[in-house]
Amino acid sequence: MKQSFCDTHTLAFLKSWTGTRPLDLCLSEYFRSHKSLGANDRRKVGEAIYVLVRWKSLFDCLEPFNSSFKRLSLYHQKSIEEWRKDPRVEEAARFGLSPFLFKKILTAYGPDNGRELAEALNTTAPTAVRANLLKITREELLQKWEGRFSISPSLRSPTALLFSKREPLFALPEFKEGLFEVQDEGSQCIADLIEAKSGDRILDYCSGSGGKSLAIAPGMKGKGELYLHDIRTSSLDEAKRRLRRAGVQNAQLLPPDHPTLSKLLGKMDWVLVDAPCTGTGTLRRNPDMKWKIDAPMVERLVEEQRKIFTQALRYLKPEGKIVYATCSILPEENRSQVEFFLHTLPLVLERELHLLPEIGGCDGFFAAVFRKCGKR
Repeated sequence: MKQSFCDTHTLAFLKSWTGTRPLDLCLSEYFRSHKSLGANDRRKVGEAIYVLVRWKSLFDCLEPFNSSFKRLSLYHQKSIEEWRKDPRVEEAARFGLSPFLFKKILTAYGPDNGRELAEALNTTAPTAVRANLLKITREELLQKWEGRFSISPSLRSPTALLFSKREPLFALPEFKEGLFEVQDEGSQCIADLIEAKSGDRILDYCSGSGGKSLAIAPGMKGKGELYLHDIRTSSLDEAKRRLRRAGVQNAQLLPPDHPTLSKLLGKMDWVLVDAPCTGTGTLRRNPDMKWKIDAPMVERLVEEQRKIFTQALRYLKPEGKIVYATCSILPEENRSQVEFFLHTLPLVLERELHLLPEIGGCDGFFAAVFRKCGKR
């Protein structure tokens, strides 16, 4: 294979990437440090890297010695669809999954639905944004972009707009003005479960950088108290910037050991637990995660989810509501956890939300809304 300029950078990145840090973050850092790569070059390099990572199990069958050079050669020789028909490729690899994860999905959803779901996990995730209702309505944002972009309103969430192709959204003046946030429509549906109203006290217990808090805030109309808690202070720093841009003024950031936390016990109207999970519902966006998921990881996360949820429940007042959410499609992290919580905690289940990854549609999410009842 004659090595092109883009191939040289593809191989250089693969040599430097250890797999311990998120692929998208490392790739962005690589592009920032290599200014010679133009927009078209970055697109070509990014596409090649994502294909090689997304279809790692397939290339493991074709090139078992893990030579990045040979794998890149195979990438150029034929399309993935042609390589999937190669007799050397095992069935799990034909769907771009590890044997463990492929079996998990087939067991949970059946042979036909499981294969359809596995297929969806290897497609390109759509782009969705959420109109910031503190500053603009979805209809006004749609009108503002009419004729500029190919977009349509979501039928799932009243705040979501769907783009038919990728656009440089973070460079738009509307983004800098805080008129919208990039957020999958499934994630917006989770936030919609929090029926926030003026005067409520709401705790986003695993807030990360605040995506769902930003979606919850408009319902409070600037009144009440919105708390964002996370053990990752860097995520809270990013949340602070996003809250400021969005114009949210009734939010408070609570890092670990913040003195306010102890004062909130038993006082929240709503608590959201967006629990750490395998992320199996969002593997289209994070294909590198596929190769980290194994039985010990699932077992560890199940225990961690139970611990975090039980801790978060302490902040809920009697008859308050708590939402348990994941971006996983594995039953162990979803329905099985609901059964465990109902069996061990003073809760009543009010509703559930199941969203599976769809080709051209939203990512996979699960959520359950519980109401806190008297002590057992």
